[in-house]
Amino acid sequence: MKLTILVDNNTLVDKYYLGEPALSFVIETENKKILLDTGYSDLFLKNAAKMNMNLLDVDEIVISHGHNDHTMGLIPYIKYIMEKKDEGMKIEKPILRMHPYALIPKMDSKIGNIGMMISKTQLEHHFNVMTSKEPVHITDRLVFLGEIERQNDFEIVDNPRKINIEGQEIDDILLDDTALVYKSPKGLIIITGCSHSGICNICSYAKKACQDDRTIDIIGGLHLQNPSEERLEKTIKYLKENSIKQLHACHCTDLRSKIAIGNEIPVIEVGAGTVIKYNE
Repeated sequence: MKLTILVDNNTLVDKYYLGEPALSFVIETENKKILLDTGYSDLFLKNAAKMNMNLLDVDEIVISHGHNDHTMGLIPYIKYIMEKKDEGMKIEKPILRMHPYALIPKMDSKIGNIGMMISKTQLEHHFNVMTSKEPVHITDRLVFLGEIERQNDFEIVDNPRKINIEGQEIDDILLDDTALVYKSPKGLIIITGCSHSGICNICSYAKKACQDDRTIDIIGGLHLQNPSEERLEKTIKYLKENSIKQLHACHCTDLRSKIAIGNEIPVIEVGAGTVIKYNE
C-alpha cells in the first residue's frame, strides 16, 4: 500500500508543494486508486500535477466527513473532469463514498454553511454516489468504517453547530466523521481525515470491524487542537495501552499535542508531498 499526501496544513523543506488548512490523500493498493478527501480548493490538483500523478483514473473518492476543508475541492475536480471530457477524453465515473449525513449542510451561526456545497443530485451527474453507515470493504484489505461507535466520554463532540435531519434541527455531533483502515499482515493502519469522532473511538471501532487488535500506524488528523489536559492525557494513555506503534499526525493536530504524544510514541513529521509505503 502506498499513501501520498496531496494536501496538508504543513509543507516540508525541499519538497516545494503548497499547503492549506485542509487534507487530501491518495491511497494506491490492490490495483485501486482511492482519493481520501479533496481539501478546500484546487490545491490537491495542482500538487498532484507537480507530482506527475494522474487523478482522472481514480477508482473511488472517499469523504471522511462533510466539512468544507475536506470537500470543497470537489467543485474544481468536477470542473477539471468536465474540461477533459470536452477535450474528447473518456473518463469513467468514480465512486464517491461517504456517510449519508456528510451531504447535509452544517450551519455555523456566524458564517453559515461550512459543510458540503454540492447537492447529492448534482454529485450524481459526475460520480456514483454511495453512502453507508456500515463498514464497507473497498478492497480485500481497505475498509471504509462508516459510522464510528462513540464510547469515550472524553472524546464527546462539544459543537454549537446545527444540522437538519428529516425536518428536525439538532446539534451536529458529526456522526458522519469516519475513517479508512488498511489491513496489513502486521496489523491495522488507520487513515483519518479529522477524527471528530475521536481517534480512540476510531481505533476501537477499527479493531472491532477488522477483528484485529494490532494497530501499527495512524495517519491523518487527530482533532487535537488545544485539547483539554484530560483529553490529551487520556488519549495518550489509550494509545500506549493499545500498543500503537507510531503516528503520522497531521492537519488538525497542534504542536503541543504532537510533542506530548511524541514523548511516549514515535510521531513522524509529514506534509504535502510525503509518500508512505507499506508492504502488501
